Amino acid sequence: MRIGVDVGGTNTDAVLIDGARILASTKQPTSSDVRTGVAGAIAAVLAQAGVASQAVRSVMIGTTHFTNALVERNSLDRVGIIRLASPSGEALPPLTGWPEALVERIGRRLFLLPGGYEVDGREISPLDEAAVRAAARALREEGVTSIAVSSAFAPMNGAMEERAAELILSEHPEARISSSHAIGRLGIIERENGTILNAALSTLARQVMASFVEALVDLGVRAPLYISQNDGTLTSSDSAARYPVMTIGSGPTNSMRGAAFLTGLQNAIVMDVGGTTCDIGVLAKGFPRESSIAVDIGGVRTNFRMPDILAIGLGGGTRIHLDPALYTADRLDEGALRIGPDSTGYRITSESRVFGGDTLTASDVAVGSGYASFGDPLALPEMSDAVRRTIWSQMQAVLANGLDVMKTAPGDATIIAVGGGHFLVADDMPGASTVVRPPHAEVANAVGAAIAQVGVQLEQIVDYDHAPRDEALARLRGEAKAALIEAGGAPSSFEVVDVDEIFLSYLPGRSAQVRLKAVCDLEEAAGGEAPAAMADIHHAY
Repeated sequence: MRIGVDVGGTNTDAVLIDGARILASTKQPTSSDVRTGVAGAIAAVLAQAGVASQAVRSVMIGTTHFTNALVERNSLDRVGIIRLASPSGEALPPLTGWPEALVERIGRRLFLLPGGYEVDGREISPLDEAAVRAAARALREEGVTSIAVSSAFAPMNGAMEERAAELILSEHPEARISSSHAIGRLGIIERENGTILNAALSTLARQVMASFVEALVDLGVRAPLYISQNDGTLTSSDSAARYPVMTIGSGPTNSMRGAAFLTGLQNAIVMDVGGTTCDIGVLAKGFPRESSIAVDIGGVRTNFRMPDILAIGLGGGTRIHLDPALYTADRLDEGALRIGPDSTGYRITSESRVFGGDTLTASDVAVGSGYASFGDPLALPEMSDAVRRTIWSQMQAVLANGLDVMKTAPGDATIIAVGGGHFLVADDMPGASTVVRPPHAEVANAVGAAIAQVGVQLEQIVDYDHAPRDEALARLRGEAKAALIEAGGAPSSFEVVDVDEIFLSYLPGRSAQVRLKAVCDLEEAAGGEAPAAMADIHHAY
């Protein structure tokens, strides 16, 4: 049996799955201390299904904690930044274009040192080991333990970053190092940005992972813990503690993977409607379509793997603004209506009209129009059918505009509506050929976490004149399979789900940038023995 958990800003959702059967599901308020909310959600599904904690074979968790920390500028470490690209890599220094508030939070401790590679593999300049050691000593004396290391074209050759990490640890044993070749793609600025964000989240990531482990220990769950990643696959809690930026887009991704599982559809558009926003993404072969452009995270451009998601300010708690000068119960003049984008958020159960509050929300309109049934409809303001239809039509127009942006082909599309506010997506919404609402749609995010596979993505530049294409791809498949088995994947389920080749005309020969993504089902543990992180939390984190 598996437990899937998705920790959102408002609710923590959990499901208990046995094979393809969902035995129990729940929504619990997200707690400020992480541990309480997760433990409460897991305890609820175990009690609901009457299942002992010892029967659980694995636990998968997705979380928004790291996204929220970056957006809110909270719980971030000071970061030492070492770039190995001088002298040619000094024209655009690190942190260029960053929000000032975020820069103030993490500091401007920069070291621009010799090193890095050209696109053809030649060194820009040799690594200055003495300078790296001096930088490490300076950061140690200042008490900076989170360090970001980047170098030019590191994804092609990470040797210089790895050597720099060894030198830093020899001078600063307490340092936690984020190396760019393990995080981003080609493009030093965006890759470096992601590496700095990762370093800033180091302490928080360890604390969050420890809280998850403690919650499982408290409940007597002796099973491996996995964390959802941005691309819909899983990683170990240890890996997530080292690379938290690889998990910050897991919320929408989990919903999309859950939507595919609940419906059996591999290609569709998913509309995940929460309390504040509607996240729209495209399913391709059962996985979220990845963004092919730089992704903005908290005002910072990055290029690591992220789902291509459009967030629209319309959710269950979105406020409906009506200008009293242009509106009556029977009339809605032009300019009288404004939909959001502000929302009651987690306060919907106290502020929305159907729950006894005095704020008109999108959920109120849905209840009044007969598209949802909860709360007290008698608490709704007096409003004619014509006025309600006008408001509802405008809400559908907002969603339809978002749908048009995400479509990959002309014509109507198949829509999967999930999330707690999925009732806001009308069956006859413009642009939709079919709207599918699967059972357990409201907890699709937790389902997506529970059914996720372990995954790996490799990116290399290959010269097909030196290594024939078939041999090069076979080598990459072998590397991917080995990495997945090491991560807990079952060899028999190994599958390459995507291969992307871009031929590089500016390099000699037939050189191509090859990106390969592969997945495996988990090789579930036999149970009984606690993993190391469970056995001794303090040593693990």
